[in-house]
Amino acid sequence: MSILAMIPARMGSQRLKQKNLMPLRGAPLIAHAIRKCRRAGLFDEVWVNSEHEEFGKIAAQEGAQFHRRPETLANDIATSEQFVAEFLTTHPCELLFQVHSIAPLLTTTDLIQFVLEMQTGRYDVLLSVVDEPLEAFFDQKPINFSLERKTNSQDLKPIRRNCWAVTAWRRKTFLAAVAAGACATYAGRVGLFSVNRLAGHVIKTAEDLAMAEALYSIAHAADKSLVQ
Repeated sequence: MSILAMIPARMGSQRLKQKNLMPLRGAPLIAHAIRKCRRAGLFDEVWVNSEHEEFGKIAAQEGAQFHRRPETLANDIATSEQFVAEFLTTHPCELLFQVHSIAPLLTTTDLIQFVLEMQTGRYDVLLSVVDEPLEAFFDQKPINFSLERKTNSQDLKPIRRNCWAVTAWRRKTFLAAVAAGACATYAGRVGLFSVNRLAGHVIKTAEDLAMAEALYSIAHAADKSLVQ
């Protein structure tokens, strides 16, 4: 079974400028993601997917390969589905794992367990989710509880928040959906894999980055080689 890891990174970002290059524990976020994929030891190849050569330099330094996507797939209009499809048309594999650099508290152990779950063959898509056993609203309406009675939190059915820390696709199913003009991101059999709140912490702002810095040692306590 051929499996690839792909780490997406573009130079432009709205809320936190050049966030993939932001330092965490003395190394840019993109480097943490590469190291995590390599430590997992389950990928045939580890790729950085970006429009900017700066990420290619870091990929080479960290022992990963570099896929240069077209500039048109690196703006704020292009979707992740588009650049994933472009990558998959170029790189044959059976399974593709997208590992986000902006989820640095996802541990190597989390990643290994996620890969093993996808390898069971039960899914065409596997999403990383955070289970939130709290009362939740959408459009001012309750979605996992009733306003007619108070439910204890331990009795609530949790909402399952897709955090995108890591995602997996079966290449054949994904590209077939693209060819059919369907939504490839969720094509086929979809599975949900629970990760903890730290693993699901995604960096969008400077505050998110500060939180990751503060919590890094706690998140990676079991992965001693990652804690500096």
